[in-house]
Amino acid sequence: MARKKKTETEEMVYAPIDEQPITETLEKNYMPYAMSVIVSRAIPEIDGLKPAHRKLLFTMYKMGLLGGKLTKSANVVGQTMKLNPHGDAAIYETMVRLTRGNEALLHPLIESQGNFGKQYSRDMAYAAPRYTEVRLEPICQELFGDINKNTVEFVDSYDGEMREPTLLPVAFPNILVNPNQGIAVGMASNICSFNLGEVCKATRELLNNEKADVIKYMPAPDFSMGADIIYSENEMRSIYETGRGSFKMRAKYTYDKSNNCIEINEIPYTTTVEAIIGKLMELVKANKLKEISDARDETGLDGFKIAIDLKRGTDPDALMSKLYKLTPLEDTFSCNFNVLIKARPVVLGVRDILLEWIKFRMECVKNGIKYDIEKKSERLHLLTGLKKILLDIDKAISIIRHTEREADVVPNLMDGFGIDKIQAEYVAEIKLRNLNREYILNRTADIEKLMEDLEELNRILGDDKEVKKLISDQLKKIAAKYGQDRKTTLISDEDVTEYKVEESIDDYALTIFFTRENYIKKISAVSLRSSTTEHKLKENDEILQAIETSNKSEMIFFSNKCAAYKMRTYDLADAKVSTMGEYLPGILGLEEDEKILYTVVTTDYSGNMLFTFENGKMAKVELKNYATKTNRKKLIGAYSDKSPVLDIRLISEDIDIVLMSDNNRVLCLNTEKIPLKATKSTQGVQAMTLKKKGAKVALVSAASDSGLKEPDRYRTKNIPAAGAFLKEGDAQLSLI
Repeated sequence: MARKKKTETEEMVYAPIDEQPITETLEKNYMPYAMSVIVSRAIPEIDGLKPAHRKLLFTMYKMGLLGGKLTKSANVVGQTMKLNPHGDAAIYETMVRLTRGNEALLHPLIESQGNFGKQYSRDMAYAAPRYTEVRLEPICQELFGDINKNTVEFVDSYDGEMREPTLLPVAFPNILVNPNQGIAVGMASNICSFNLGEVCKATRELLNNEKADVIKYMPAPDFSMGADIIYSENEMRSIYETGRGSFKMRAKYTYDKSNNCIEINEIPYTTTVEAIIGKLMELVKANKLKEISDARDETGLDGFKIAIDLKRGTDPDALMSKLYKLTPLEDTFSCNFNVLIKARPVVLGVRDILLEWIKFRMECVKNGIKYDIEKKSERLHLLTGLKKILLDIDKAISIIRHTEREADVVPNLMDGFGIDKIQAEYVAEIKLRNLNREYILNRTADIEKLMEDLEELNRILGDDKEVKKLISDQLKKIAAKYGQDRKTTLISDEDVTEYKVEESIDDYALTIFFTRENYIKKISAVSLRSSTTEHKLKENDEILQAIETSNKSEMIFFSNKCAAYKMRTYDLADAKVSTMGEYLPGILGLEEDEKILYTVVTTDYSGNMLFTFENGKMAKVELKNYATKTNRKKLIGAYSDKSPVLDIRLISEDIDIVLMSDNNRVLCLNTEKIPLKATKSTQGVQAMTLKKKGAKVALVSAASDSGLKEPDRYRTKNIPAAGAFLKEGDAQLSLI
């Protein structure tokens, strides 16, 4: 590659640019960034924390905020920047989610005072850090316990000025107790929260039996915002085993008969009050919720509440069934249990996550025991040397007093009592006032206790069952101390009656009118019979199709861009003969140069679609191919784009079709000769052979509507066929 560059004489010359292979660029520049996001930012580790969480909590711990007094959030944010140089706004936002005031966690890690926003509100902004105050919650004792006993690895901070832990020695499976979400590069993580007591119980069972069925002890997730989970054990078991899947949640409500209103007290964790009220108002304006007169947020000191005022005669339970279907009052939580295990992202099921946590916790406990053994051994070693002094205190004093040089005191004590340098240093540092029998007896009385402790610690360290028992006892105490009842309740999917829109729709006979200028009218049979006026149409417009159907049918619109647009008939507003109707491009969101060519209205998707192209090919596709399980609005590749489409029509049975080319050749054939294809975008088969170069099919018609006196004159036994020239008697007849 090269670029042009002006010289002093204004002449254009080429200056070379170094080339670099794209693979090399990705490897050197993009891959390190991607790995940094995955490992150091977005995916939680086995302690249930991301690096930003861990740095923040550890800073607060070092500031003495575990059991200390509240301090300004700005103070914590500033101190955290010594470990996390990503800006004060990002650090404060991380803190907000961990606070009790935000209500995002089942077991908040930060006690807060002031406005920290709410998990259930999209628009409620949290106060600036200079106004709010924080400190660590008591449960953080279980996150930092024995952290000073080398239970976890410490590394240098980004500037090398401080040391920070790579993980926290959490004494319970925090990875499952508090929810965590993160989006990395090419992967994401979304871990739901579970009840602390249930998690501890399941973990204790796994400590005894790695094949224990955890779903018996923790049947489903539990969320800080409560609500109901539509529970299917088979689906939940699949999530537990694979770490992926989804489940539905529903809001809880009560009916206030005196005020004729529904009060929503708990909503799904994945939605917000603004999203719910916004959707309600949207449906009311669209005239799809005639039962509601008003909806508002009444959240206050008494807690969360959305009030929905009902019109007289409305059944609240039937309405809620409808709202669950149409609004975020019923929402889906998608699980993706992606966890970093030794800096490697892995999607694990619930049992595997707990087993990994058990491995991690056992290592932490063993490190703590090793630390205690080391310290107690050092203490025992010193006291053993001190005990030897007990045999002859006068001798020790004499050695020290008769030593001429200070540097010789320790060597002389070592020689005099047969002790090593460390023991001699310890003895030499004892104050003169403490060189008495009482002091030495008091200090050496712990030797036997230390020996017993060391024996017990070594026994536990050498037996994994004892270590697991120790962890199990800790979990039992934590569950008893911090456990709480489930907030999210379970309702069986068999007891849930799903609302079906069609059941609440009035069904009546009507006619759909479709015009050349892409206007559409839905006119009821009653209105059509009583009307005495002519159809109001745009100038030079005309009605192409008039289709009798019912209000519970579906409409499929085929455009000139090889796309099909779908719409429920009842979603189209009723019109009158005297109105122009709805403009389809506006309703369907068509492109600027896109227009609808043909409209199909169906209730059962019976019949076949017949497409005729200018190149003489015809394609026959079952209308059922355009049916979708989900309510998709647009289908691309609705028919072939290899040649311009000339005619689109729905046929309920095989019929005779007449084709006419632009060089006056006519062909009559029955559509049974066109084989049925399974693919919507098929090119079909060649029906009419166009012998003249540049020729194309110009007109298509049903034989019965063609105006031909004797269509059989142009009929062929086999296709493709060129057809016959138009006879003189048919020359003046239109094929349209």
